[in-house]
Amino acid sequence: MAAPVVAIVGRPNVGKSALFNRITRTQHAIVEETPGVTRDRIYASVEWAGRRFVLVDTGGIETGGERDFIQEMTMGQARAAIEQADVILFVVDTKAGLIPQDQDIADILRRSARPVILVVSKAEGARREDYVEFYALGLGDPIPVSSVHGAGMGDLLDAIVAYLPEPAAGEAGEAGDLEAEPAVRVAVVGRPNVGKSSLVNAILGEERSIVSPEPGTTRDALDTPFVWQGRRFVIIDTAGMRRKARVRTPIERYSALRAARAVERCDVALVVADAAEGLAAQDVRIAGYADEAGRAAVIVVNKWDLIRNEEGARARLAKIIDVDLAFLSYAPRVFVSALSGEGVERLMGAVAKVADNHARRVTTSVLNEVLEEAQMRVEPPQDKGRRLRIFYGTQVGVRPPAFSLFVNDPDLVHFSYRRYLENRLRQAFDFEGTPVKLGFRRRG
Repeated sequence: MAAPVVAIVGRPNVGKSALFNRITRTQHAIVEETPGVTRDRIYASVEWAGRRFVLVDTGGIETGGERDFIQEMTMGQARAAIEQADVILFVVDTKAGLIPQDQDIADILRRSARPVILVVSKAEGARREDYVEFYALGLGDPIPVSSVHGAGMGDLLDAIVAYLPEPAAGEAGEAGDLEAEPAVRVAVVGRPNVGKSSLVNAILGEERSIVSPEPGTTRDALDTPFVWQGRRFVIIDTAGMRRKARVRTPIERYSALRAARAVERCDVALVVADAAEGLAAQDVRIAGYADEAGRAAVIVVNKWDLIRNEEGARARLAKIIDVDLAFLSYAPRVFVSALSGEGVERLMGAVAKVADNHARRVTTSVLNEVLEEAQMRVEPPQDKGRRLRIFYGTQVGVRPPAFSLFVNDPDLVHFSYRRYLENRLRQAFDFEGTPVKLGFRRRG
């Protein structure tokens, strides 16, 4: 049985994201004193009093007046969260008081026929008379909270658990089984407007992220769990990573930081480039982040449908990628069209494979057979009459695979021989898509 879903809704700037961060004990949602910062749905798992549920942060619901495209799409994301929810947290603002927009949203929520908990935010130091006007919404007793100080969170979580559907028989056992096999975390990274959100939607088969021609539409790093061929994944849609010189606002800085952190906490990084624009210098920098973080990687060339009819276009682009991303020579290249879905199934196959390679362990005996054969094929380097000798090796880590090789003198290890040994290990154990770390230590 899937975990129950609890959606946080309300008008813009009432403290929904701050409440989300407080309950989940994370900083997943960007919090700014600017309306409309959150646009997409943001998910996180929560456990309270022995019950698990999924908490969803949404963009502000704006009623009345004209809305632009982004506001309409944000509204669509909020409506989708309401339809999916088992329980709704309707957040209002103590300091702003009751306004007509709150009444309009209350009417929408009543029509949803979902249990609604009225949450009065920013209530630090508030007395009952400060929020008594919210009884007029007809949604029961308001629960005052302060996301900044954590006041009222226990009462709110108790109320949420009381409204959750009863767990089905065997639900605890299923949850334990899922924990035994952690989901593969896949971060989708790239420059603004290369089609990251479209790619996420194509993989999920639903409009999970807002897609707009306007660069910078995605701001948070959006985690979405899904299952592909019976295997659990979490896909992380990130904001476009601009060059530092072009980052001008605090929201852009937070978004870039979230994207960088998404790379650090993922298993596989999908580095997305735009086939029509070719490979830019910023694409190379972003690929470098994944390599430095030791993440498995797949180079995704999106919008392939725009140039595939041009003679030799794919070969030219592949050659450019080989040259400019030589440090990621181990990463597979997959050409896709997020718009049509072409290549998405092939991409997921590559993701699953490189995730397995990223976590691969090899036995010490087989490892040393490969090292011995490598030394017989190409003699180790020497310096001033002293030749490098590799006595034995052992694997010391995974994600990425890391090996310690015990030698007579680490200073005798030449860069070219290190690269040769890495390539031999790749060929022997199929480490496609993942960095391989080699460390050399003096024996004894």
